[in-house]
Amino acid sequence: MQFELKIKLLTNINNYGTQIKCRYKKRFKHNKTFKHTARDKKKIMYYICSMQFSTIIGQDLVKAQLTQSADHGRIPHAQLFVGPEGSGTLAMAIAYAQYVLCSNNSGENNSGDASCNIKFENFSHPDLHFIFPVNKTDRVKQHPTSADYMGEWREFVQENPYGSFSDWMQKVGFNTLPIIGVDQTTEIFKKIALKSYEGGYKVMIIWCADRMNEETSNKLLKMLEEPPHNTVFILVTESEKALLQTILSRCQITKFNGITSDVMVEHLKNKFQIEQTFALKIAHQSQGNYNHALKLIEGEESDEDAFDQLFVQWVRTAFRAKGNISVLQNLMEWSDDVSKFNREQQKNFLKHCLELFRQAFLLNYNAKELVYLEPNVEKFTLEKFAPFVNQNNIHEIFDEISQAIYHLERGSANIIFTDLSIKLTRLIHKK
Repeated sequence: MQFELKIKLLTNINNYGTQIKCRYKKRFKHNKTFKHTARDKKKIMYYICSMQFSTIIGQDLVKAQLTQSADHGRIPHAQLFVGPEGSGTLAMAIAYAQYVLCSNNSGENNSGDASCNIKFENFSHPDLHFIFPVNKTDRVKQHPTSADYMGEWREFVQENPYGSFSDWMQKVGFNTLPIIGVDQTTEIFKKIALKSYEGGYKVMIIWCADRMNEETSNKLLKMLEEPPHNTVFILVTESEKALLQTILSRCQITKFNGITSDVMVEHLKNKFQIEQTFALKIAHQSQGNYNHALKLIEGEESDEDAFDQLFVQWVRTAFRAKGNISVLQNLMEWSDDVSKFNREQQKNFLKHCLELFRQAFLLNYNAKELVYLEPNVEKFTLEKFAPFVNQNNIHEIFDEISQAIYHLERGSANIIFTDLSIKLTRLIHKK
C-alpha cells in the first residue's frame, strides 16, 4: 500500500516580505515488513513555488543566455527548447515566462512586479498559456483540448516540473496515446487573440511539441509566420527531428544537455540529505535525468523493473530458440504479450533494451566504470551476459532495435516484435 503525505508551509521566498504558500509533497511506501528510517522520512520530493531559476538544476549557461537576452529586450517570438527527459526544459520555459511577464531582472524571478510573481505560484497567470498532449477519457468524450485538463496539468507541473510524457499519461489515465490535435489549434488561436491582462507580453508554452499531428503543425506554422504583437511561443521537445523543418527554421533553438554528474550529486546531497556514496550511485544510474533520479530516491517500482524482467526473458528465450521450434513458439508468445502494451511503453522498453545491450558491450570490453545499470533479475547478471554482445553483433542489434522503434508508430506491434525476436535468435549467437 502506498501512502502520500502533503505538507503545506508558509515560507518567505521573495524580497518583498510577502509570505507565499509553498507546497511540498512527500511520498513513501509502506508494508508490514518495512521500517521507515530517518532518511526515508526526509524524502520530500517536490516543491511548489513560483519558478525560480535557482531551483532549476544546472543549465547555468542556458539561464544566463535567456535572462541576459531578456534584460536587453531581445525576446524572440518563437523559441524551441530541446533537451532529453529530466534536463529541465519545461521548468526553464516556465521560469523564463515568469521572467518576461513579470519584468524581472538580474537573472532571477524576485526583482520585478511582486504581484505578478505571486500569480506564478499556481501557474495561473492570465498571460501564461499552456498547450500539451491530450486525448479522450471517460470525462472528456470528444474534441479534447488542453483546457479540459488544466486542473490535472497544474497538479502535474506542481508535483514535478521534470515529469515525463509517460508520467503525464499515467497522471490523467489516458487509454490512448495523447497528441496535440487539430482541436487544439482553435484553443491556441483563442488564447493568443486575447488582449494581454498585464498590458505586456503573452506567453504560450507548447509542451511535447513533437506530439503535434501534421494538421496542427501546419496551422501553428501560420501563427509563427505572422505572430500577434508581443506574443512569445515556447515549444518544448525531446526530439526536434519530429518537428517540421519549416517550424524549426522560424524558432530560435536552445539546446539542453543532461544534468552533469557533479551537479546532480551536489543537488541530491543538499536537497535530500543523503550520503555521498548514495548520491553518486543515483547520479550514475539516472544519467543526467533528474526525473529518473527522483524515482530512484523514492524507491518506486518503475517501468524499468518490469522491463528488466521482460528483457531477460527475451534474450534467454531467443538464445534457446535457435533450431528449436518449440522454444520459438515461446518467443512468439512473448512478442504477443509485449504487443499488448501501449505504443509509448513499447518504445520505452526497446530503448531500455538498447541501453542494456550497450552496457553489456561495455562490460565485454572492460569499460566497467561506464556501467551503471543493475538489472534485478534472479540468476542474471550483465557480466555473464556480456560475452554474447560483441563487435560482431552489436551494430546489427542496435540497427534492428532502432528500426523497430521507428516502425512501431506505423505498423503492427505483434509483427514487429516477432520479426525482431527471430532476428535476435541469430544475432545473439554471432561471435
